[in-house]
Amino acid sequence: MDIIVCLKRVPDTETRVRFSDGSTVIEPEGVKYIVSPYDEFALEAAFRTTEMTEEGQVTVMTLGNEDSQETLRAALAAGADAAVLLRAQGAVTMDGLATAKALAAELETREEQLVLFGVKAGDDDQQQVGPMVATLLGRPCASNVTSFEVGEGVLRCHRDVEGGTEVVELDFPAVVTLTKGAFELRFASLKGIMAAKRKPLDVKDVDLPESRLSVERLDYPPERAEGWILGEGADAVPELVQLLRDEANVL
Repeated sequence: MDIIVCLKRVPDTETRVRFSDGSTVIEPEGVKYIVSPYDEFALEAAFRTTEMTEEGQVTVMTLGNEDSQETLRAALAAGADAAVLLRAQGAVTMDGLATAKALAAELETREEQLVLFGVKAGDDDQQQVGPMVATLLGRPCASNVTSFEVGEGVLRCHRDVEGGTEVVELDFPAVVTLTKGAFELRFASLKGIMAAKRKPLDVKDVDLPESRLSVERLDYPPERAEGWILGEGADAVPELVQLLRDEANVL
């Protein structure tokens, strides 16, 4: 079974970002970009599925600018067979629906029976694109999946839900979003890195649908006030009660 994994290029979570254009976009200079961590879970799940079934190819796809080729090459080095870049001017968008429409338009022309996403992107945390793509394509979708198995004509998914695990079965073709479970992405070997340079990377120019979402401002989280150390044992209780009453207003 052929599988396609949709990836997103995001700033490394260890990178200190800066904002430009009136604090509405991330300034790219000096920022290290990586494959979104949850997308790595989806990629490893695809690898293990094709290895277990001993058939099919793994293709990776992303919507972005020319710099996104680096993201795709990293996935090819890890073991993907082919890559597709949907190249769009002004591809930095926080509109999940615009992204989903662009991805769905390409996926509709392809024959992969399984489309995988990370449950959310490492930058905007919206958790929207995968289910939106499934809706646009009219395909069944399971979200927040920790593991899955390919059965006779169905995909059995284990979903992480509040208080336990839910098991659902999807008919093919299907869309699945992966959360952290048993899938930690393997390291790319030197052989894989060299082979990635020879693997096919198809670049397709696309027009982004008009965005219905505007960003007013990006900003850093407010700094937290320093904590107080009051002492130890019963001697600290009166002062603690006074602070909870007068400063925190919780008593």
